[in-house]
Amino acid sequence: MFETILIANRGEIACRIIKTCRKLGIRTVAVYSDADADALHVAMADEAVRLGPPPAAQSYLNIEAIVEACRKTGAQAVHPGYGFLSERAAFARALEAAGITFIGPPAAAIEAMGDKIESKRLARAAGVSTVPGTLESVADPDEARRVARAIGYPVMIKASAGGGGKGMRIARDERELLEGLARARSEARSSFGDDRVFLERFVEQPRHIEIQVLGDRHGNIVHLGERECSIQRRHQKVIEEAPSPFLDKATRRAMGEQAVALARAVGYFSAGTVEFIVDPQRNFYFLEMNTRLQVEHPVTELVTGLDLVELMIRVAAGEPLPFRQEEVRLEGWAIEARVYAEDPARGFLPSVGRLVRYREPTGKEIRVDSGVYEGGEVSIHYDPMIAKLCARGPDRRAAIAVAREAIDSFLIRGPTHNLSFLAAVLAHPRFQEGRLSTGFIAEEFGERFRGAELAPSRLEERADAAGPGPPRRPCLGQAAGLALPSDHRLGGPTRWGLLRRERPRRRRGAERPPDRRPASRGERHLAARRSRGAGAGHRLDFHAAGRSAAGGLDHSPRRGRARDARALPAGGRARRADPGQSACRHRQDVALAHARADPFGGGAAGGRSQSRAGSVRARGHEDGERLEGRAGRAGRGGPGATA
Repeated sequence: MFETILIANRGEIACRIIKTCRKLGIRTVAVYSDADADALHVAMADEAVRLGPPPAAQSYLNIEAIVEACRKTGAQAVHPGYGFLSERAAFARALEAAGITFIGPPAAAIEAMGDKIESKRLARAAGVSTVPGTLESVADPDEARRVARAIGYPVMIKASAGGGGKGMRIARDERELLEGLARARSEARSSFGDDRVFLERFVEQPRHIEIQVLGDRHGNIVHLGERECSIQRRHQKVIEEAPSPFLDKATRRAMGEQAVALARAVGYFSAGTVEFIVDPQRNFYFLEMNTRLQVEHPVTELVTGLDLVELMIRVAAGEPLPFRQEEVRLEGWAIEARVYAEDPARGFLPSVGRLVRYREPTGKEIRVDSGVYEGGEVSIHYDPMIAKLCARGPDRRAAIAVAREAIDSFLIRGPTHNLSFLAAVLAHPRFQEGRLSTGFIAEEFGERFRGAELAPSRLEERADAAGPGPPRRPCLGQAAGLALPSDHRLGGPTRWGLLRRERPRRRRGAERPPDRRPASRGERHLAARRSRGAGAGHRLDFHAAGRSAAGGLDHSPRRGRARDARALPAGGRARRADPGQSACRHRQDVALAHARADPFGGGAAGGRSQSRAGSVRARGHEDGERLEGRAGRAGRGGPGATA
């Protein structure tokens, strides 16, 4: 088994991999860009290495920098997570040349499945059902017209090197074909550096269903059932579930067998996903193979009881799979909803900014994979995903109920988010009946989510369920089409006090928290007199007007910086505070001093580096304490850790 693993990724997937490594007793190394210097995955890892500036091309996609980080830290293996370099054959080969293990499939399999035209050709050779269409790229508009007439409209225009819904267009006639061809080529060229496209028949009312496969280096390959991923917006998955409410046993078995056959044909090992589209008659056709861990892998883990990250690590270390196909059991139902920082009312435009309040739901049947914390920032440079909320139940109806309750309990203030939209999807009658297709969101909600207010009778029902006390404002409950402000909890069986926008009142006579206490008029006057009577090199006495405690935090007379008294030079004196410094900066410094003094609330849990952990910066005194508690729980395998 490996002693040290470097995670060549960021955000929630990096945190997810670190949790499994801790369980296995493996030391972890995080990498980060300048934009992620204070990110949660950096604090959780045992060591962290800076890659470069925020742009991914100069940091997370920099193969040379990552290989060099492995050499510096002694990492024996690299887990790529998903996205970034996870499906780059060149990255796998560079690691192999450096004597470092790539925790993923062989480079040849990545290369074969990365090209959609080549993968379709291989799938046909392996006996896998494929959509009627071309096996070669379309050279020009005239050829596109001939092919489209041969296979019949509507057709799908797809980028050969595409992924994530990029470089894809649907054409229902010749005019749309010519327009879509130009746009798909342009998008493919800018996204993948390859403008080759091909055509295939578009399946009406399709479902997107994928099969999870897993293989080892000894020739053993199994499938772990399917995931229904039909709830998509612009070809991006929003809600996934396992198993599918549409498949019967015969179709499930046939899809699994074909997925294993394709994996075996390319000499595959590690975790991978074979994606199919399924028509209303349960005819299924090969779509593509993702040679990496999928974003939605938690729903498979919840219904199988397996840790896919652990199995990937063990396979990379040369261990055989510990089970056979007939030993795989699917129990219960699991649903995953992707929580994004985006504005559904404005066409799902990304939102960025500080997470002023952030509380994840908890419960026995709830799992939240995230890489953020209260006081942290949602960056403009990367994907705006905040978290993946997963719910489990004995059947689909129960899993939906748990997921809806979890969304009710999720609190996010700061960036605009899509929680109200997710609640509306889960509450929609068509979703609850399982009548899904990849066009569900476009057909039911359109390009913008406008929401709808509850009827007065429904509001009264929600008020009775929530308990006594009127709300500060009418609370919109958990029903289809609700538009909630971004800093509001969704309605549900919660106390009205939790729904108020204001802070909890202080008890009478209770002391105001020191980091929020403004300087008194006398303190400001004293500071002003000293400032006027001092020269440029004058230094204010830190204890003259502020609060002091041995080894604790002191506050300057002005609305300025808070300093850690233990870090002050002899004499307990600090630089004069900048008169124009904002209260926000004041709270930042207080939180940072607390984090540096004790970054994980009682020591470096899990063997993490104190210096690295201390770099995590929250905004505000309470925010810093919450971050410490969260990180401490993560170190002890708290909520969200995979069993």
